[in-house]
Amino acid sequence: MRTALSWPELRRSGADLRHLLWFRAATVRRPRTVAVALAALVVVTVAAATLPAAFAVPGDLDRLVRPALAAIVLVAVGGAVAAGGGRELLARDPAAVHPVGPVTDHLGALLLAPLSAGWLIQAWALLGLVAATGGVAAQPVTLAWLLAVTALAQAVGWAAEWLRRRRVLAWLALPLAGVGLAPTLPVAAVIVDGGAGARASTVVLLLVAAGALVALGGVLAVAAARLAPRDEVRRETRLHPARPTPASDLAMVRRIDRASVWRSVPLRRGTLFLGVAPGAVALAGGLEWPMLVLMPGLVASGCVLLFGVNLWCLDGRGLLWRESLPVPPGTVVAARVWVLAEVLLGGGLLTLVLGAVRAGRPSAAEALAVVLALAVVVGQAVSAALRWSAARPHAVDLRSARATPAPPLAMVGYSIRLAVATTLTGLLLGGLAGAARIDLLLAAAAVLLAVSALRIVRAARRWADPVRRAAVVAVVAA
Repeated sequence: MRTALSWPELRRSGADLRHLLWFRAATVRRPRTVAVALAALVVVTVAAATLPAAFAVPGDLDRLVRPALAAIVLVAVGGAVAAGGGRELLARDPAAVHPVGPVTDHLGALLLAPLSAGWLIQAWALLGLVAATGGVAAQPVTLAWLLAVTALAQAVGWAAEWLRRRRVLAWLALPLAGVGLAPTLPVAAVIVDGGAGARASTVVLLLVAAGALVALGGVLAVAAARLAPRDEVRRETRLHPARPTPASDLAMVRRIDRASVWRSVPLRRGTLFLGVAPGAVALAGGLEWPMLVLMPGLVASGCVLLFGVNLWCLDGRGLLWRESLPVPPGTVVAARVWVLAEVLLGGGLLTLVLGAVRAGRPSAAEALAVVLALAVVVGQAVSAALRWSAARPHAVDLRSARATPAPPLAMVGYSIRLAVATTLTGLLLGGLAGAARIDLLLAAAAVLLAVSALRIVRAARRWADPVRRAAVVAVVAA
């Protein structure tokens, strides 16, 4: 009998993966934009890996290499566990009519892992840090580390999904992350002070470990595929008793939208992960208030990627029914904005509460800057979500724990634009707070909030246009 990871199976999975990539490339709406985006990613990666080596840096940056290596492990593993094994190269419904095996699915998830804002930003930061401390000659070790950690994260993600489907706590798989945390100290030493021989041997060891972890992930993916996805089945078969009818149309529509979010497995897992993970990092690192000003932007730009960039995909095929309800379009937009703002504010507040435990007592300007930063970045994220959702809708089934609201490259573009905007906002407000200019802090926040409010109003007016609304409904409900 042929085993799951026999050579014929691996060869067939590789061929299937190649066909899936061709299929995804053939269905890209704007191939030139995709080519430019990929080229930009390559350019930024090369620049991050080489340019910092040309500048003199303080010697105390060496101590940051090990925490940076550990952060890559924690974020990659946490994301894979929350996503139930990684992202899908082919959505669940189209995959049902194609003979795509779990090993092919595993390999596709490995390829998609780097196409996320969290992975890319941390990888660029690590490459820049290594270039500044160990030079360009140490970058092969860094690249091998990233490859091994990505393979480890996928293996842990599949292990967690296998445990979930056997009605066991998925967090029991997290001790496997110690496989990646344990060698951070020797790898950091090799990056900073290692010679050519030590670096070459480390690269070989990391590549061998990556190959073994890829094989282990394939075994775990096959094991998980043999079991039913219990979390998803439980949510879809659960009984929800009727509740009293709300007093207004807005309250009724808001209840439906809120239920669509919290009854979706990927949205619930993703929101909790994005609220807890940055807060845990801030708590472990003992970040002070000037750094906490940046955290709401990171959380908001992450949470809005769960469904906000394709806001109407919450309804799916049900959007046809929703459009038949006697509810004004403005009420529908108001309810959707309300629910999205709830998710963003909840995740941001959870992060700030965790980070504030060890941040000490803030000054009045610092406390005000954190509050205003949360409000401003939520406004920016909501306004961007409304614009992008109407301009570039996608048909997505968010029932799968591994689903994303848009194609991978589109998600990368959205995430980078949001991360840049919210980070610059945090830096501006943090700088004004550091200068104790409360008057300028309030003025800057008022201007930014006004711009976001104006954009939200414009997006609501566009949604009121029946022709534009019909075009979005036709795509999302397809």
